Amino acid sequence: MQIPFTKLSGAGNDFIIIDNQMLTITLSAATIKALCTRRTGIGADGLILIEPSLLYDFSMKYHNADGLLGSMCGNGGRCAAYFARSIGIPSGKNNEYTFEANDNRYDAWIIHDKTVKLRMLAPQQFRYDISLEELNCHSVDTGSPHAVIYVSDLAKVNVNETGRIIRHRTDIFTGGTNVNFIEITSPNSLAIRTFERGVEEETLACGTGAVAAALMSHCLGKTKSNCVQVKVQSGDILSIEFSDTMDEVFLTGPAKIIYEGRFQQKNP
Repeated sequence: MQIPFTKLSGAGNDFIIIDNQMLTITLSAATIKALCTRRTGIGADGLILIEPSLLYDFSMKYHNADGLLGSMCGNGGRCAAYFARSIGIPSGKNNEYTFEANDNRYDAWIIHDKTVKLRMLAPQQFRYDISLEELNCHSVDTGSPHAVIYVSDLAKVNVNETGRIIRHRTDIFTGGTNVNFIEITSPNSLAIRTFERGVEEETLACGTGAVAAALMSHCLGKTKSNCVQVKVQSGDILSIEFSDTMDEVFLTGPAKIIYEGRFQQKNP
């Protein structure tokens, strides 16, 4: 069976997205991992199935590159909304989509042709000053768990080596964590590099990680604005806006279709 897919990028996070509303296919973890593997597969940070929802415009089912179901992916959510428009799923007023992911509601707006704004969940479980690997870490859950570490020279950080160690510190982070290294660049901007759990290496961007970095930086007084510009490893900028109480959080950035194609689903 030939399965159509679309490859999208959200600020450098790349995803294989499949319209599964009518296909109703099931992909094994091994198949998803093979599809996401670079050089021998399509290559992506994750795979998203767009499926029907009884309550909202659609449902987003996100799998990490390791093939397993993942927690929320912010850039994946933005790409899912952009993809929904491309396949003709009707939007609401002001190009708004509502969708469900992991039993939570999300709202997204197509701002213009290649910019998508996503309402995130309110952050939970702020933790401060955790000593790990001779580093001072903080952590917060923004739909996915994130460790946040501040550095003076982001370019010199060995993200894969250090990130991999902290990611697997399940004695501190139950189930493991994403790991973000942050350099403050101005009172309302920062640069970030992220080791992503489930991808198991540094990625070019991470939406929930950018949100975690912006909110933690505000809590610690390292930034002064309720709108923080986050430069990710791809060079793109993600904008994080939030209310004083952080019960309203928005992630805005670029999303685009890279290409479309088909792959052969093997018989069980």
